[in-house]
Amino acid sequence: MDAATIVRDETRSGTDFVGELRLEWAAACNVGRVRETNEDAALVRPGMYLLADGMGGHDSGELASEAALMTLSEAQTVGGLADTQGVLNDLLVLAQERIGAIDTETDRRAGTTTTGVVLVTEDGHPHWLVLNIGDSRTYRYQNGTLNQLTTDHSQVQEFIEAGFLTPEQARTDPRRNVITRALGAGMVDPVADFRSTPAYPGDVLLICSDGLTGELPDEEIADILSQAQSAEEAAGRLVDEALALGAHDNVTVIVVSAHDSVETLQSPVIEDAG
Repeated sequence: MDAATIVRDETRSGTDFVGELRLEWAAACNVGRVRETNEDAALVRPGMYLLADGMGGHDSGELASEAALMTLSEAQTVGGLADTQGVLNDLLVLAQERIGAIDTETDRRAGTTTTGVVLVTEDGHPHWLVLNIGDSRTYRYQNGTLNQLTTDHSQVQEFIEAGFLTPEQARTDPRRNVITRALGAGMVDPVADFRSTPAYPGDVLLICSDGLTGELPDEEIADILSQAQSAEEAAGRLVDEALALGAHDNVTVIVVSAHDSVETLQSPVIEDAG
């Protein structure tokens, strides 16, 4: 198994070759301008790109996010979508146990969101297997369009689905930080959403904590992804824009740009196919 890298309070970038795809990636994790501690973390491993946004106060959230990511990094490449999802579900249960054992200084239980993708092969073709618990998000920018691949597990998302709030109103609603699913946080069992979609050269994935989406609307995120010439540039600009708007929470982004593995390395990392 390839070694996993945890990214916190820094920016990392690299290139992974997985099957028929060359994956250019960048991960940026910033404490923001208000919070004293950084409870976010990102994990990068060839074909696995995940982040976690911890909660629980003091250092508990930091420990929870790291426990979640390090546990999920134990996943072996086992084949197709169903087998990989089964392995990840088993690891989520183990992560829940490890997070539940974290001591906290208050009545708040340690917990974390987690989201991201694992690249798997199904019927001979690469697919993104998308995982989500909580209100961190995974997007795909493809053919000039940004699509959210995950659904927030949050109180305001339920209000959106019921027609009581618009997505724009939800970004500033005082209840926006109330999540309905998490790893740990006193939840009985981890319940993750999974979805799969074919992976194509030209895909750009954005995995981010709510510290980004609470500051930038989707339209601005799409503009940045369309204009950036590399995954590293895109990640840096997204964090810089969140910081310019106040960065009231920790901000973490992972940008992954997929290319055919036989393409020349001189081609741009991110292209607007629109």
